[in-house]
Amino acid sequence: YTSLAFTEALIESGLAGSIGSVGDALDNALMESTIGLYKTELIDRQKSWTGRAEIERETASWVHWFNTSRLHSSIGYISPVTYENEYRQQCSIATSDREVA
Repeated sequence: YTSLAFTEALIESGLAGSIGSVGDALDNALMESTIGLYKTELIDRQKSWTGRAEIERETASWVHWFNTSRLHSSIGYISPVTYENEYRQQCSIATSDREVA
């Protein structure tokens, strides 16, 4: 995002923005896709908000769901937490098999 207000908010927060070329949605496709999902699944569904605190609370809840519980097609339609647990279990089994041998 290249808006002046957003850039100023980043600076005031001590954060550095990371963007590519202006107006090129393909330059940052993952970010554009994620923001699109956020707008469709959370922002556009709620017709009115009571204030900034509600938006921040609901955004934090959505981000938590998105990062932990959402089913991902790229990992067999399971949640990231399930995938990570299965991966750790496989690594643990592989490590114990090497120790026995």
